[in-house]
Amino acid sequence: MIPHPDSKAIAINCAIITVSDTRTPETDKSGQLIRQLLTDAGHNVVTYGIVKDEPAAIEEWLIKLDRNLELDVIIFNGGTGIAPRDTTYDVISGLLDKTLPGFGEIFRYLSYQEIGSRAIASRAVAGVKNHKLLFSLPGSSNAVKLAVRELILPELNHLVSQLKG
Repeated sequence: MIPHPDSKAIAINCAIITVSDTRTPETDKSGQLIRQLLTDAGHNVVTYGIVKDEPAAIEEWLIKLDRNLELDVIIFNGGTGIAPRDTTYDVISGLLDKTLPGFGEIFRYLSYQEIGSRAIASRAVAGVKNHKLLFSLPGSSNAVKLAVRELILPELNHLVSQLKG
C-alpha cells in the first residue's frame, strides 16, 4: 500500500542508539544501516551512540536525548527480544507518553512474512516521549531494514509534522 502523500518533505533530526553488550562503532552494522537509510532519505543523524543493555544506561541515554531540543526522532535498536539481557523494551515502553501500537503490530506481521512464527519474540515498539517520536527496533540488520524501509521512512514526515502541530 502507498501511504497518503505528505504535503512536503522535511529534513528530520534523528538520533540512533544501538543497545548491545558487544558491538562497537565499527561492528554496528544495524546502526550503520539505519544511518544510511535515514541520510539517503534526506534526514539528519545528529546523535549516534552505543549503550550496554543495562536498564539504567538505556534510561540515561533516553533522558539525555529527551533534553536535546533539536531532535525530532530517536531510534533504538537491539535488546527487544526475550533473553534475560534484553531490556530495551521494558525501559522504553515504561517511559513513553503515548504509544503507537500499530507499529509493533505491523512490524511483527511483516516479520512473520519473512521469518515465520519467530516474529512473536519481537518486542518492537514505537511512541512519543516529550514531543519526540521514538522507535525501538530489534538489533538484526534484516529487522532494521524492514522497519526503516517499510514503516518508519514512509511515515516519518507525517508523524513528525503531527507532533509539531
